[in-house]
Amino acid sequence: MGSDYDHDNHHWMDGHMNGTMGMGWGGWVMMGLVLLVCLAVIVALVVWVARMASSSSAPSGSSSATPIPRANAILDERFARGEIDEEEYLQRRQALLSVHQP
Repeated sequence: MGSDYDHDNHHWMDGHMNGTMGMGWGGWVMMGLVLLVCLAVIVALVVWVARMASSSSAPSGSSSATPIPRANAILDERFARGEIDEEEYLQRRQALLSVHQP
């Protein structure tokens, strides 16, 4: 009828799509760059989470917080083994308590 469309000479990949699913080379480059950025963000998040987890489980000597419970346990052990006498034990215990109070 009045249509300019030629059914016999038309292939499904012809026309504006040109076989590239409508994106052209620029679209493919951008899609690749977005994929790389997403992967970089995921890797950065994994590294950040791993560092946060390792710093929270780091030995008490490496943290900036005062390790009062561990110090009390060591003091108790030293007193129990007889390494320090009662007077020194009480002095050190008081010193730890005064450090712990705000």
